[in-house]
Amino acid sequence: MSLITAERFGSADWHRRVWRLALPIMAANVSTPLLGAVDTAVVGHLPEPHYLGSVAVGAMVFSFLFWGFSFLRMGTTGPTAQALGRGDDDEVRAILGRALILAVVIGLALIALREPLRWAALAAFDASPAVEGEAAGYIALRLWGAPATLGNYVLIGWLLGLQRPMWTLALQIALNATNIALDLLFVPVMGLGVPGVAIASALAEWTAFALGLFLAARVLKAHGGAWSRARLLDRAAFRRLVALNADIMIRTLCLIGAFAVFTNQGARFGDRILAANAVLWQLQMFTSFALDGFAHAAETLVGGTIGRRRRAELAQAVRASTVWAALVSTGFVAAYLMAGPAIIDLLTGIPEVRATARTYLPWAAALPVLSVWSFQLDGIFLGATWSKAIRNAMLASVAIYLAALFLAVPAMDNHGLWLALAIFMVARGATLAAAYPALARAV
Repeated sequence: MSLITAERFGSADWHRRVWRLALPIMAANVSTPLLGAVDTAVVGHLPEPHYLGSVAVGAMVFSFLFWGFSFLRMGTTGPTAQALGRGDDDEVRAILGRALILAVVIGLALIALREPLRWAALAAFDASPAVEGEAAGYIALRLWGAPATLGNYVLIGWLLGLQRPMWTLALQIALNATNIALDLLFVPVMGLGVPGVAIASALAEWTAFALGLFLAARVLKAHGGAWSRARLLDRAAFRRLVALNADIMIRTLCLIGAFAVFTNQGARFGDRILAANAVLWQLQMFTSFALDGFAHAAETLVGGTIGRRRRAELAQAVRASTVWAALVSTGFVAAYLMAGPAIIDLLTGIPEVRATARTYLPWAAALPVLSVWSFQLDGIFLGATWSKAIRNAMLASVAIYLAALFLAVPAMDNHGLWLALAIFMVARGATLAAAYPALARAV
């Protein structure tokens, strides 16, 4: 890195800031798959296979449901970082309060709507009656943790905005460690079965939420400022919050839909192709865990520079975070090209799925360097709270993706499907890059 100059790639100080923020986020992200593995292991030792199927269905439902509300995290970091950059401690408090109010209201609404939500979720799966019965109980019980889950999104986003990455790591580790401990207590020891897994998840969310509120109180004491009811309940501020989060929600739902279309299209090629695509998709998911660290660092640093209205610092933050993200993504490409076959063998023991996954491995290996730009620019625009640009770029990218699917899949089958996905990732980055000069001029 001695060859990286401040003029072109950001100063050494900015590189240190990026890594100080990115590393804890990466560590927190890596802890999440471990929880899924424990859930699978404790239920996988129950006597009937439908128990494992019901937890898989229930976990998938909540992954999509809560991912749809992840705007509560993304819509909190940027405004908090900007308020911190301005030195507005009162607004730092008000942002937390407004976002928590919104999160708890949504969470309580989800609990109130648990019956129709449960019906709609199960209607989306063609599962056996035994799986549906257990999954229905899982969904009903786990929904009681919804206010805490959404509140934790807010707390993590707020702590990131205040550049407290180690505290977000502590919160994530506490959540996952509590969940794992309760899994082991409720299922193997107490014999509660699938309901025990759901109760463990809900209780872990509430435990983490309590810890998060404690940490937030300590941060607020250190920052100073005062609570203002008028500012907390300011209608204009709430309208801005809702508008920001609505744009991010549209973006997120489009992203979920695009990935669902990818899975659905792969299923049309048969179980072997579907399974091979699922194996290769794990490579992209692991990549995203790492690259999200740099995107979150960009989000926090960009928000702070915009709060201070320092255009030169904005350029430094963007360059330093992006150069590391690009270097790491290139490393993933090399790793997947060299170790990809071994990783495939580790993920599946079915010979025909292994062979098929190797055929399409080059597409999955190329994705890190194709998608890194969309991750980074998402972080930059979220930090700037330019939510309309994020929304519009995603809508344009989905249109390009659907056109690519229409043209490439009939001509190239599963290769065409992967090509369309690659085009989608590039389009996400390109559409946001086109809007970046206007963002930089606005600082």
